[in-house]
Amino acid sequence: MYLRKVDGPRSVTLPDGSTMTRADLPPSNTMRWVASRKAAVVKAVAAGLISRESAIESYSLSEEEYESWESAVETHGEAALRTTAIQKYRQP
Repeated sequence: MYLRKVDGPRSVTLPDGSTMTRADLPPSNTMRWVASRKAAVVKAVAAGLISRESAIESYSLSEEEYESWESAVETHGEAALRTTAIQKYRQP
């Protein structure tokens, strides 16, 4: 069995006790970003599975876009990443 060399850990344990691996991340060519995929990227960066810079680079995100995902998850949870509920969580 061949394991590709990667920077950082192959898997991490999340605060809720579940394990996240690199296989749980969305593909780098993702075009349709649903809330669960956004949350997976934010969780992976927070847990140290991938670095913030590598997430921004591999998913072609802007700094502002990633920061908005991160702040939405910190403030309101994964539900705030849904585009249909964006008005509910937007600051006045």
